[in-house]
Amino acid sequence: MGIPLNQMARIGAYIVKNEIRRVPRYPLVLMLEPLFRCNLACAGCGKIDYPAPILNQRLSVEDCLSAADECPAPVVVIAGGEPLLHRELPEIVERLLAKGKFVTVCTNALLLEKKLHQYKPHKNFNWSVHLDGDQTHHDKSVCQTGVYDKCVEAIRVSKAAGFRININCTLFNDAEPENVARFLDTLKPLGVDGITISPGYAYERAPDQQHFLNRTATKTLFREIFKRGRNGRNWDFFQSGLFLDFLAGNQTYHCTPWGNPTRTIFGWQKPCYLLGEGYAKTYKELMETTDWDSYGTGNYEKCADCMVHSGFEATAVRDGFKHPLKLLSLSLKGPRTSGEMAPDISLENQRPAEFVFSRHVEHKLKEIGAAKTGTEHLTDAAE
Repeated sequence: MGIPLNQMARIGAYIVKNEIRRVPRYPLVLMLEPLFRCNLACAGCGKIDYPAPILNQRLSVEDCLSAADECPAPVVVIAGGEPLLHRELPEIVERLLAKGKFVTVCTNALLLEKKLHQYKPHKNFNWSVHLDGDQTHHDKSVCQTGVYDKCVEAIRVSKAAGFRININCTLFNDAEPENVARFLDTLKPLGVDGITISPGYAYERAPDQQHFLNRTATKTLFREIFKRGRNGRNWDFFQSGLFLDFLAGNQTYHCTPWGNPTRTIFGWQKPCYLLGEGYAKTYKELMETTDWDSYGTGNYEKCADCMVHSGFEATAVRDGFKHPLKLLSLSLKGPRTSGEMAPDISLENQRPAEFVFSRHVEHKLKEIGAAKTGTEHLTDAAE
């Protein structure tokens, strides 16, 4: 069981409350990115390609707490960049837990051993360590030798200190099912509590554009992986069974971009964790002014091959709520790994991609420059 029972119960009650009230759009997970700077430069990452003045920006403790107050999601995932580079992260985590949130910190684990003493084990807190496969595969994925060994040692130390540990595994088109299955087999003996697995998103700013999976390749890959582990039942996933069934090509799902609203140094990101097409000043503005129907597979070119958990997990969770027998059957049998796949969504009428990255960067740099000038002016006046 990858997801703790208390977390399942709380999230279940939250979903029931929103469904009874017929709330059309409600979030499950708040994605906090308090900084974009990272101590790795992975070939498949599209999150750190910003000028230094932007990489030097941080969300303050109060910014992070305010975001959690604005957004009613019961779960907060802190990502980045590398969040352990944020000096105030221990206080952010502690105060989010005090608010009753379930908190996950996503980390590449390079600094985890060094900073572990700044955190305390808590039933609602876990580390999510980025690990894309075995030693050879992971070091290649993060473009640095020795990272896998540091991750494994950090996991051992963290488990010995009493922390929950999940693995965040992203797969690309060079993933071999036999190798992936063998890697997943190694995680339970290591003490890992749960696994989050997903295909990578084809970030337009990622240095390596050659290794992203398309939808057909994703489904085929996951069927081949799952069949090597009793239809996936050998492994403890920190995910909905219906999302895994979707990865195996057995569900036709539209994404739920508002399921994981994202707060960064730019503001509230439109429309989702993966796409920065615009920004809102408040969560309320994000929910009320985003044209949700213009995004998603079949609607927008940038979403064509996306099958990432941040977009589809909320869809799967809501489907499981509405069809509990389907979810129960999956928990007993696991995802189907043979036979005809569910029909895919037509891309015939999707609108073309818009490229807005440079515009947002230019606007943010002007904002940073203006703030700096204002500070200098106030200093001069004080003198």
